[in-house]
Amino acid sequence: MSKKNINYSQTGVNYKSLDPLKILAQIKAKATAKNLNRFGMSEIDESRGESAYVWKIEDNIYKAFVIEGLGTKNLIADEVRKITGKTYYDSIGKDTVAAIVNDLIVVGADPQVINAYFAVGDADWFLDEERSKDLVEGFAKACDEAGAVWGGGETPALKGIINPETIDLGGSAIGVIKGEERLVLGDKLQAGDVIILIESSGIHTNGATLARAIADKLQDGYLTKLSDGKTFGESLLTPEHIYANLVRDVFEADVFPHYMVHITGHGWRKLMRAKKNFTYVINQLPDQLPIFKFIQEKSGNNDKEMYETFNMGAGFALFTNAKDAEKIIEIARENNLKAWNAGIVETGEKQVIINPKNITFNEESLQVRA
Repeated sequence: MSKKNINYSQTGVNYKSLDPLKILAQIKAKATAKNLNRFGMSEIDESRGESAYVWKIEDNIYKAFVIEGLGTKNLIADEVRKITGKTYYDSIGKDTVAAIVNDLIVVGADPQVINAYFAVGDADWFLDEERSKDLVEGFAKACDEAGAVWGGGETPALKGIINPETIDLGGSAIGVIKGEERLVLGDKLQAGDVIILIESSGIHTNGATLARAIADKLQDGYLTKLSDGKTFGESLLTPEHIYANLVRDVFEADVFPHYMVHITGHGWRKLMRAKKNFTYVINQLPDQLPIFKFIQEKSGNNDKEMYETFNMGAGFALFTNAKDAEKIIEIARENNLKAWNAGIVETGEKQVIINPKNITFNEESLQVRA
C-alpha cells in the first residue's frame, strides 16, 4: 500500500464544508417554532443543535424527532458480497436503525415509531430478493431490539441522482419523554460530573468512506486479515450496538444522566456538544479494537486524526453525577456492554482533553450549533 496518508476530508467528507449549512438551517428553522402554538404545544429551545428535536405536547410529556442516514457502509457490503456471496444487508438494516435510534435516545426519548427511507437509482435494485429480504428482516429485527414499531417509509427511485447499482438508506423516528427528569439536554451538566463511555462494536457508521479508500489500496482488499483473524471486510460490517435498552434501564433505575452523546461523526469532539462551557477530561480509554489499529496503520493518520473521525471503541457516552457512575456501569454490564468511568467534567473553556493520548480538541473544532 502507498505510504501516502489518507485523511477523512480527502475522501470527500469535510465537516468544515458541511457544518455551516447545519448552523444556517438551525437559524432559519428556529423562526418556524411559532407554528407549534396552534397545537397548544411549544418548542424546547435547548434541543436546537442536539441530535434530536424536542417539543412539549402537554404537561410533563415531550416528544422527540430525528432523521438520520446510514452513510456509505452498504457500499462495503456490496463489495464484500462479491467475494463471500453473503449480502450482509441484515447487518446493514440494523446499522440503519441504530444510526437513527442512537441519535434519538440522547435527549432521553424512548423510541416509539421508526420509518424507513430506501432510495434507489433504479427500481430493479429491489429485484434481488435475497438482498431485499435481508435488508427488511434486519431493519425489522432492529426495530424490535429498540422497542419501537416500524411504521412505514418511502422507497423512491431517483434515476439520475442515485447510482442505479446502489441504495441510499436512512429513516426517521419519534420518541416520547415521560417526565422532565428524563429530558436530557445538557442544562443539568455541572463540574464534577463523570463521563461514562460505553463500548462500540467497531466503526459503527462513521468513517466508512475512509475505510473504503483504504480497501482500494490493499493487495487483498477486504480479505486482508486483521490481528484478530477476521478480515477487514467482515470487521467493518459488524453492526452498530443499539443503546436504547441501556438508556431505558438507566432511567428505570431512577438514574438520570445530565447529558448523553452518540459518538459518531466528529468522533470524540462530540463529547463537548452540550451548550455549556466545560472542559471534558478523559483519563481512561476503552479497549482498542483491532479494526482501529489497522485503519490507523494503513491510513497513516495520527492519533488526533483518528479520534476526530472514529469512535475509537466508544459508541456512546453518559455524563452523570459521580454517585451514579457504578450503577450505570453495572446496568451496562447487564446489557452485555462494557463501560468505563473514563473522565470528568471540569470548569474551564470548552474543550476535550484526552490525557492518555495527549490530544486536545478546542471549541472551534466542533461547530454544530447556531
